[in-house]
Amino acid sequence: MPTQSSTQLGLRRVTGRETRRASGIAFFAWTIAVYDFILFGTLLPRIEESFGWTTSHALLVSTLVSVGTAIVVLLVGPMVDKLGRRKGMIISVAGTAASSAATAATFGAGSLIGVRSISGLGLAEQSVNATYLNELYELTEDEKIKRRKGFVYSMVQTGWPAGALIAAGFVAIVTSIFGADSWRIAFLLATVPAVIVALICRSLKESPQFEAHQAIKKLRADGRDKEAAALATATATVEQTAAPFKRIFQGKHLRNTLVLSAAWLLNWFGIQTFSVLGTTVLEKGKDIDASSTLLLVVVSNLVAVAGYLAHGWAGDRFGRRNTIAVGWLLAGMFFAAMLLGPSGQLYVMVTYMMGLFFLLGPYAAIMFFQAECFDTDCRATGSAFIGAMSQPGAIISGFILTALTAASIGYSTAALWVGALGAVASGVVVLGARKVSSPTPAVENAEFTS
Repeated sequence: MPTQSSTQLGLRRVTGRETRRASGIAFFAWTIAVYDFILFGTLLPRIEESFGWTTSHALLVSTLVSVGTAIVVLLVGPMVDKLGRRKGMIISVAGTAASSAATAATFGAGSLIGVRSISGLGLAEQSVNATYLNELYELTEDEKIKRRKGFVYSMVQTGWPAGALIAAGFVAIVTSIFGADSWRIAFLLATVPAVIVALICRSLKESPQFEAHQAIKKLRADGRDKEAAALATATATVEQTAAPFKRIFQGKHLRNTLVLSAAWLLNWFGIQTFSVLGTTVLEKGKDIDASSTLLLVVVSNLVAVAGYLAHGWAGDRFGRRNTIAVGWLLAGMFFAAMLLGPSGQLYVMVTYMMGLFFLLGPYAAIMFFQAECFDTDCRATGSAFIGAMSQPGAIISGFILTALTAASIGYSTAALWVGALGAVASGVVVLGARKVSSPTPAVENAEFTS
């Protein structure tokens, strides 16, 4: 554990090279995590056929997987606040590898639910890398990155569409070589890149803020209270003894924890409707043929890359909270225009793509914003808790969509009331979040010594 003498106060410097390298590794880690996450959804029909399930049974299994995933995501935050950001990166990507490998060996619904719940480690990776990179960007010597940290982080967040496209292409290749009943091979092969990225993550350095947090705890434990207090002051470290979960529901953290959690939950009504079930909306809601739908989904993922970059840039320039709100409000409006407008392919394509541009893009801003909302001792816990609200949002919206369509309400109307309205509501709710400003800790040339 790092320690520091009383004459070596301040956080170690983060070089531009270290910052850029960490950002690149975080991008690949998130891409691999998304790749595994999307792979399951893409291959669910093949798994359903393999086990002889009905469609309703497969959907139930998928819903229970979402529940298990949410529980695992919630556990990741406190783990990262206790063990460190570097170890969190390693564990989350290693969890992705384990999830993929174990999925290939499942033998029924129960084992599949348990194994796929582990994928929550991978899904939580975006919260881990947002926490880690937020701390590195705050102290980097690269002034360009420091001035445009939201935009730089948005490049990392483009791992979502990259992972989705890779998963789609990988499935197409594997099924063409090994046949339709090759889902076990697909998951087994998917472990290889995850293991490689997990090993690369071992070369990362811990963030200076977490090093300071641990050093202060060590000094307190050794009875060196004056040195601990001096180090805390020099590094702008807030000392707390409460558990991270308790901390995010106290004082200055409470408002943003509640507001951002509600915003995530509501926005995933839109994600579930227009991204996860996008092909269903296009085919059943707008009568677009299957071949055109597939092309739309692929192109839309490319549009999502531009959305992340645009909202990352706008967050730096106009403020992250307002950028998120405007983006999600516009997303709801474009999706409503698509559902209520004509079924011409060009009109549907433009409105659908613009909807996804403004629905997905703000996640580049909100991931960085929510990491800024919390102190070092509970930053990963707060960010992971908020991100975990995506799963209840997916589950609730899925049940509502099912109930509305079962009541003979058209899919287009159901998508309007659940997806478009959910996106608009999330944009309004996020405006209730409290703006934050980062402290400016002292930075010295002296580094922590082991």
